[in-house]
Amino acid sequence: MRLVTEKEGAKKHHEKEEKAEAAESSIKAGDIVMAEFEAWIQDANELFDTTSESLAKEHNMFNEKMTYGPQPLIVGKGRLFPGLDESLLKAEVGKEYEVVIPPEKAAGPRDPKLVELHPVREFVKQEIEPRVGLEVTVKNRLAIITAVTAGRVRLDFNNRLAGKTLRYKYKIVEKPTKPAAVVELLLKMSYGTHEGFEIEHDGKNYKIKLSDSCKYDQRWLLAKYRLLTDLRDVLSAETITFVEEYAKPEKKEEPKPEEKAEEKAPEKAPANERAPEELTEEDRKKSS
Repeated sequence: MRLVTEKEGAKKHHEKEEKAEAAESSIKAGDIVMAEFEAWIQDANELFDTTSESLAKEHNMFNEKMTYGPQPLIVGKGRLFPGLDESLLKAEVGKEYEVVIPPEKAAGPRDPKLVELHPVREFVKQEIEPRVGLEVTVKNRLAIITAVTAGRVRLDFNNRLAGKTLRYKYKIVEKPTKPAAVVELLLKMSYGTHEGFEIEHDGKNYKIKLSDSCKYDQRWLLAKYRLLTDLRDVLSAETITFVEEYAKPEKKEEPKPEEKAEEKAPEKAPANERAPEELTEEDRKKSS
């Protein structure tokens, strides 16, 4: 039997570490990653999305309701534009990338049938003043007003990015691997926060104790089903249990009878002290 030399052993150990590092930095379908990015309409050189607060302010698209910084993305599960998904699956953590995505791998081509004319009175009834560029909802469909004439409004129901070539610059800053950390990110994506939730898991079985705030929140009903899908796609979860606990409010204890008796009684006037109306004329002379 041939003995492995110290040099050969060190080499094998080094190769093993390199493989482990490569596995941690490479991206596969179903991974959730934290990414910084900026997204542009290529021909117009127009910024339409970014995780950078300073860049958003520079291009007059800052939204005070948004939380800027790295955002969680689910890769390879049809949640992103196909061209961006393809690029992310070849990316590594910590490296910067730039990818140009044609319309067919982005929001798709524009459909002329999705451009419609509607009477102005529809908007007057809703107290909306139609103007070019305004986003409106008509019969639960989002549209952009592209023209306004004397009695007609032209609406474009296409995705605003349809027919556009897009350019993304991005960097994956982190790929969480611990299940509890992944669940927290999924909660943030589906519900907006993971604060107040408690997470336990045993293999592919997950138990999530709900926060007090979400128990009475209608948004949670929709978020829960998105979370279920995400847990199965990202963590291959098999059994998912949501736990709701309602503790009985604590009663304020009434003081015991002896404690009440010990309470300080109101001070009494001295026995020899009389009210002014009880004083005689002689008493008044003495006091003066």
